[in-house]
Amino acid sequence: MDPVFEYERNVTRRTLLGRSARGIGGAALASLLQPELFNGSAQAETTIPEGVKKIAPKAKRIIYLFQSGGPSHVDLFDYKPVLRKLHGSDLPDSVKGTQRVTGMTARQKSFPVVAPFWEMKQCGEHQTWISERLPYTQTIADDITIVKSVHTEAINHDPAITFINTGSQQIGHASLGSWLSYGLGSENENLPAYMVMLSQGTGKNPGQPLFDRLWGSGFLPPSHQGVKLRPGSSPVLYLSNPAGIDRKQRRKLLDDLATLNRGQAEEIGDPEIQARINSYEMAYRMQTSVPGLMDLSSETEKTFEMYGPEVRKPGSFAANCLLARRMTERGVRFVQLFHRGWDQHVSLKSQLPNQCLDVDQPSAALVKDLKQRGLLDETLVIWGGEFGRTVYSQGKIGSPSSGRDHHGRCFSIWMAGGGIKQGFEYGKTDDFCYNIVENPVHIRDMNATILHCMGIDHRRLTYPYRGLDAKLTGVEEAHVVKGILS
Repeated sequence: MDPVFEYERNVTRRTLLGRSARGIGGAALASLLQPELFNGSAQAETTIPEGVKKIAPKAKRIIYLFQSGGPSHVDLFDYKPVLRKLHGSDLPDSVKGTQRVTGMTARQKSFPVVAPFWEMKQCGEHQTWISERLPYTQTIADDITIVKSVHTEAINHDPAITFINTGSQQIGHASLGSWLSYGLGSENENLPAYMVMLSQGTGKNPGQPLFDRLWGSGFLPPSHQGVKLRPGSSPVLYLSNPAGIDRKQRRKLLDDLATLNRGQAEEIGDPEIQARINSYEMAYRMQTSVPGLMDLSSETEKTFEMYGPEVRKPGSFAANCLLARRMTERGVRFVQLFHRGWDQHVSLKSQLPNQCLDVDQPSAALVKDLKQRGLLDETLVIWGGEFGRTVYSQGKIGSPSSGRDHHGRCFSIWMAGGGIKQGFEYGKTDDFCYNIVENPVHIRDMNATILHCMGIDHRRLTYPYRGLDAKLTGVEEAHVVKGILS
């Protein structure tokens, strides 16, 4: 049976009436349109939704290195030599326009242009401009595509990070990883299809808060939500057996519990019960798979050196990058690393170098490691945040405490691996890194392209929700960015 009908076919009248905002009217309409919803005999299955895999996939898995807070494209990737001459001048009204800016700079009397604090260097055969603050990323210039024309309507962190991760600024929608889990399933029955790790950078500390809903399943079945790994000896809470309980006893307990739960599911028809049974079984299998995943004793000293000095520190971005590669080897469909600390409203000149130091070497090492193991061609690696930073100064220009505000009208990300061109740049901004002048890429387009690389037509991966065939890319038009595909 198609998972797209999993929820409806397991819902009885009692559950529907309890949950429906329309009450009897909603139940009556549903029973007329789809009487099979109420026959009480359906069983949940894990079939891939019909019509999803209609494109030859270039990638099998994704590692998303999400840089939470908004990395400054002005200082890192979007080279504009004219900014040196314009430094200190006010941003022209013709460039700034009438678009919204955040309340943190909206009342500034002037918007002085601030040139990048560091030099950029042309790297690789394509001569891609990359900041000197990212010397290791410079070494993979021939492996990545930098998209310089990504844009979003959101100007504040929570709606922006929710938008790019779930396709909507409103909470309650399914995350990208959950959509992939739902659409493609898992390659490893002993590990979740979607795994998440968090780290805190040394730029802005603490960084912007991250909420579990960013990797949640929203309206999709709960079994597709991301599983967050914690650093240390207990990466998943409550996974280990308590004292006095061995694995045989745990198996018998789960069998008895599943019998009770299945009886309850047949009586009530709540799909959450089946999801809980599945979660218990996955947790049981993870008791043996997760310790092996976290055991780094088989890694060579050369590998540790490649990822950098922080790689042996549990919970660091470097350690998480190495674990991401190990998950990819084990067939985890979607691995997402959230790294906080990129919100440089103040003290950008001192904070940004530290933040770059956190991620530069491990990010480049991950690409090189995947490549030398023959995994990069089938793994899509994405590096970027929820928006960029303004070219104008937040605060008095020249002050050590000054920084850059949020900027969603254009920002840069890079991608590598499965289905993406190598050594390439796409999109162009104006001389102020402020507006897009060539090949705009909305975040909906980026998500459509990510799904395309995985063999999914974003228009066909849908789920019935609130009267719509809900999609990751929403109801507005979205396009696959064919210009960056290999």
